[in-house]
Amino acid sequence: MTKTGWLNRTVFGAGIASFFSDLGHEAVTVLLPSFLIVLGAPVYALGIVEGISDGASSFVKLFSGYLSDKLGKRKEFALAGYVATGIFPAIVAMAASWPGILCGRVIGWMGRGTRGPPRDAILAKSVDKADMGKAFGFHRAGDTLGAIAGPIVAFSLVGYFTTREILWLTLIPGFLALLTFWLLVRERDPAPSGDHRTLVASLRGLPGGFRKYLAAVLVFGIADFSHTLLIAFAVVMLTPSLGFVQATMAGAVLYTIRNIVYAAACYPFGALGDRFGRKTLLVLGYGIAVATFILFALVPPDLVLYGILFALCGVFIAAEDTLESAVAGEMIEERCRGLGFGALATMNGIGDLCSSILIGFIWAFVGYSAGFLFAAVVAAAGTIMMLAWANGRQGGVSV
Repeated sequence: MTKTGWLNRTVFGAGIASFFSDLGHEAVTVLLPSFLIVLGAPVYALGIVEGISDGASSFVKLFSGYLSDKLGKRKEFALAGYVATGIFPAIVAMAASWPGILCGRVIGWMGRGTRGPPRDAILAKSVDKADMGKAFGFHRAGDTLGAIAGPIVAFSLVGYFTTREILWLTLIPGFLALLTFWLLVRERDPAPSGDHRTLVASLRGLPGGFRKYLAAVLVFGIADFSHTLLIAFAVVMLTPSLGFVQATMAGAVLYTIRNIVYAAACYPFGALGDRFGRKTLLVLGYGIAVATFILFALVPPDLVLYGILFALCGVFIAAEDTLESAVAGEMIEERCRGLGFGALATMNGIGDLCSSILIGFIWAFVGYSAGFLFAAVVAAAGTIMMLAWANGRQGGVSV
């Protein structure tokens, strides 16, 4: 198969589509904690919204990856996901209570789950194996440039429009994401996998080393709660000194800092992983997460200190998102990559489901420091498992 270089039309198109998509849903995300507070939702509601949304997304990812491989319809599945993600802000805009927001968020995140594995499989197939880190790094950087633009756009519109009106406006970038992916992304030689096994049998056929890798990802994921909760944490902790409105603005700024650092770090992590070892840098990223959770439990409420910690969040998420996918891509045979990426996303989704709900309840009924220390302990266990896996013998590609 002839390729024109790692930054080809498909990689570029996928990155731009993700930019528009993230611009839309991150503009919603940054307003969500304050919107829930205004609606009178309890403290743990955000954890439930995030956790259930991530959990629903995880199971959709598994079936999406499996079916897109089996039917040879990866682009079609990805496009369907962009449709669902694009329309979810409208459902949130019409919500009168937090269960309505939950409904919209679940639909949007199921769309993200549907599009993720087939899109990643298309990306992996569009470049040589040696360039996967750079390709995924570029895509994740585009993804997060949108996540930077989203809060900035939301923040700039707050003085001119109501929250509900801003939510309606975010339908525009969602449509642009769908259009960009449809026009620019090309799947090379799409064909059914020819695998007639059931989903369970196909999962059992994945390499033993890959399954051990997924176990480490799952354990770490149980600590890796949604960073939307960090916005809520910052708003609550900074309100006594800044006031609610200024604390809400500070939360948006902090989240933007996190996203800027994430965008800046994605490609370097991918390129360094290609050169020096993806597994080693992934373990390093996990270790940074452990240190960050501990520091969140210890530092006093301070805008500058929180800025540093939100930046560290951007660093470890960049390593996690870029290198987990690149490592998976090199371990799984092309015809099964949709399933492999679906399994990876499912482990992350199950972890997110558990972590966001657990952290939300620990924060509500025990305290913020206890929640962060819980996350640090579990993340450390996942880091140790990943280190042991990286230093051991891994299985080959699936057959």
